[in-house]
Amino acid sequence: MEKFTLHMLEYESIKQDLMTFAVSYEGRARIAKLAPMEEPRMIERAIGETAEARELIGKGSSIPLPSLDGIELVMSLMGTGYLFTEQDLMAVQTFLQSCGQLKKYMESKGDLAWQIGVYAGSLRDLPSVRQEILRCIRHGVITNEASRELEKVRRKLEMVKEKISKRIQSVMSRYASILQENIVSVRGGRYVIPVKKEFYRQVKGRMLDQSTSGQTVFMEPDEISSLQGELEALQGEESREESKILGYLTDLVEKESDEIARNIEITGTYDFIFAKAKYAASIGGVPVQLSARGDTVLRGARHPKLLGSMVPLDLEIGSDYKTLIITGPNTGGKTVVLKTFGLLALMVQSGLLVPVSPDSRFAVYRGIMAVIGDGQNLEQSLSTFSAQIQTLVSMLRDAGPSTLLLIDELAAGTDPGEGIALSIAILEEFSRKGATVLVTTHFNELKTFASRAEGFQNARMEFDAETLRPLYRLTIGLAGQSYAIEIAKKLGITSDIIARSQHIVSRQIGEGGKVSLWDEIVPERGDSGSVSQSGIPDRSEAGERADPRASRDKIARGGRHDREEAKEDSEEIGAVKPAKTVFEVGDAVYVTAFGKIGIVSEPEDSRGMVGVMIQKQRVKMNRKRLKPYLKKEELYPEDYDLDIVLDSKENRKKRKLMGKRHVEGLEIIRRPGEH
Repeated sequence: MEKFTLHMLEYESIKQDLMTFAVSYEGRARIAKLAPMEEPRMIERAIGETAEARELIGKGSSIPLPSLDGIELVMSLMGTGYLFTEQDLMAVQTFLQSCGQLKKYMESKGDLAWQIGVYAGSLRDLPSVRQEILRCIRHGVITNEASRELEKVRRKLEMVKEKISKRIQSVMSRYASILQENIVSVRGGRYVIPVKKEFYRQVKGRMLDQSTSGQTVFMEPDEISSLQGELEALQGEESREESKILGYLTDLVEKESDEIARNIEITGTYDFIFAKAKYAASIGGVPVQLSARGDTVLRGARHPKLLGSMVPLDLEIGSDYKTLIITGPNTGGKTVVLKTFGLLALMVQSGLLVPVSPDSRFAVYRGIMAVIGDGQNLEQSLSTFSAQIQTLVSMLRDAGPSTLLLIDELAAGTDPGEGIALSIAILEEFSRKGATVLVTTHFNELKTFASRAEGFQNARMEFDAETLRPLYRLTIGLAGQSYAIEIAKKLGITSDIIARSQHIVSRQIGEGGKVSLWDEIVPERGDSGSVSQSGIPDRSEAGERADPRASRDKIARGGRHDREEAKEDSEEIGAVKPAKTVFEVGDAVYVTAFGKIGIVSEPEDSRGMVGVMIQKQRVKMNRKRLKPYLKKEELYPEDYDLDIVLDSKENRKKRKLMGKRHVEGLEIIRRPGEH
């Protein structure tokens, strides 16, 4: 699996959570190497092992996992000539003893742990090594029983120490009047007495040290000097004997290095398995079946990071259809569906138990690829669309019958018309290659495509239209909507804009999604922010997406086309041609002299001249040069204020003020060309 996909689906984050349940460095090392598998038998075995361990934990069993404290250092020093210390050897003894306990524990579980119990059969507690370490070392100290020579040396040491103690007490009694205090000290490993500086010459012996203040001199009396030399010699002999014993034990351990290494590996395996089991218990994970038919059925699935807040997910794919197109409002949970599906698939193929109902089953995917979220690469200055396309290139190259592809907002960062066409072509290619695909989109055309194409299916995220709250519930077989207008209304968009938006949507539905007239107009913001320079309201985002066949060349020309094109477009959208050529204010007309669409701003006068506004410019045209295009009733709601289209914002404000009261000096001035 690609690292990019693993990161995007939060697989590494799951491994970090899993890591907290491991108790040994070897178990953590196994988790660090954990990756999704592609061989069904290996996956089934791993799931079975985790399930067995989970059952043991559920019965309240306390697993005697061996401690590996200090063992990593011991193994790293094997064969280097290093002499193991008492602490090193005690760590080995404790580990071997724990291996024996674990072996007995697993043997006692019988059929409850028939899979994971197999590993315990290879554990060796090495009783001879363990017992020798216990005989020679106790509580971190080499015992007298370790060797006869050591016992003899230590007995002599005790005798010399006793002699020194008696003599030094005698010396201190004799020099009591000149001592700084009645305490025996040690300097450089030799016994000394603290004498006042002014009297130190009265003591026969060597000065070994002075106090910081210089008031005390530490003297070694001649009476104990010879005994102290003897003591040092015995201490050196003791160290040599102890080294011999440590060397002997080091040899014993190194001879069994292979067995110890195998024990460590088995211990790490158990730590790894039981860490997976403990993690499963923490998320309510259960074992699932693998599908031989290549279909995945999720029942009651939840994302491991959203256990407390996520509505359980039900989803099927891979049987009747292999491509699922998910629609619905923003923040409705579409992306969560992709991440949940992808992450659970990765976890199952890693031998983990997952939070789903037991009747769920998973296909085994040879490759899982995802492009979710922004995907923007700032270092390479790639747009969202470009970054997504780069991933799609890899998907198209690697897609096959056993691949799972997760795509969030396919081709959303580009021109809607081209994006829709590109999306359909890409999805068709994925389908041809037999890949399993989950894709989210806001494009209405993809919903229609999915409802008609073989191997495709729609799904929607449910939304409460009353409260305008997402329900985070996926329904298969139905297409969703974005609820953009309802959400905009709740968030404060004015009622006239909402009404106009609803009117546009209703016309799109009535005309099969064709609003080609708006594709002939340059979408340019007018005074009110809701009309174009031609005076025809700008199309909504939904309308733009609803007509993927719009001519981008015509938009670039600012709406210019010849008479034949206008006639064809009018016929295509079913424009109503009036029976009589009476031009009313607000009607859309085709001005043959300019080859543009305009809006009637003044009715026909006695000379047959009609006032027309073309991209904010007002002109007088003979009625013979005008062709009916659309009636005002088809362009505007019944109570729509045409002054928004036909007059400037400044004049509208003045007229409104004049309607309220007389304002001295206030007048409406029209620019040349305005009537």
